[in-house]
Amino acid sequence: MTDFPPIRKAVFPVAGLGTRFLPATKSIPKEMLPIVDKPLIQYAVEEAVEAGVDTIIFVTSHKKGAILDHFDPDAELESLLLAKGNDELRKRIHNIIPDHVSTRYVIQEKALGLGHAVWCAKNLVGDEPFAVLLADDLIRSKGSGCLKQMVDEYHATGAGSLGVEEVPSSMTDRYGIVSVEKDATERNYIRQIVEKPSPENAPSNLGVVGRYILPGEIFALLESVQAGVGGEIQLTDAISRQLDSKPLLAHAFEGERYDCGSRHGFIRATVDYALEHEDLRDDMLAYFDTLRDLRN
Repeated sequence: MTDFPPIRKAVFPVAGLGTRFLPATKSIPKEMLPIVDKPLIQYAVEEAVEAGVDTIIFVTSHKKGAILDHFDPDAELESLLLAKGNDELRKRIHNIIPDHVSTRYVIQEKALGLGHAVWCAKNLVGDEPFAVLLADDLIRSKGSGCLKQMVDEYHATGAGSLGVEEVPSSMTDRYGIVSVEKDATERNYIRQIVEKPSPENAPSNLGVVGRYILPGEIFALLESVQAGVGGEIQLTDAISRQLDSKPLLAHAFEGERYDCGSRHGFIRATVDYALEHEDLRDDMLAYFDTLRDLRN
């Protein structure tokens, strides 16, 4: 195995408005919506920490203070829980981010697209390879998390990667779509990436989901990218140019993705994660039985 620079930094674009969940997201960031008892953003941060990331970079807005508050220590609340004898609950909010992991914040003054959000982190990332995680895409894996899988592949190849999965052909206009070519090791390298193509123009049905490992050179490319689909600076357009100089892998991750940017995906995730909680599972299954009785 060749030694490559470690993936130490992860960028979390969290400045979006979350309009699909209005009015709930009028005052609550969409990334703070809970799946059972943890907010979406915490699942994504935990995935990054598992993958070896030691610097978390939030690209946020002035209205997203709740995200920053969530990851800050709360000695008063911990003391109150301890005084009430609820040490188990205290442990769950203590060191939500481990001591060896630092957090950084940068403000995205205007919502100009995902590419612009990533570009806002350039001074904190520098020239090294880094990860990008979109909290909307919650990925549940039985083994290693999606980003850990991608980091392991990076250490084996030195190539960055995009998380991908097959999407219905009728839905290609909702995703960045890639075409791939296998090398001698059966790894899929990206040949082309197109942002939200119509089904008839899509190069495949492999859709990019919210996990990326990118080289630091992407920032220079983002500076030259013009507004694309939707009038926004698209990360996809910079990645397309990156393919001319550095290979990128299409990583078909092991796990199940929930599109928690949609209400349907959010509800599915809530149900499936609830069934993993021993204190909720039996009650949930009993409730499902009553629903089946009502349908019959």
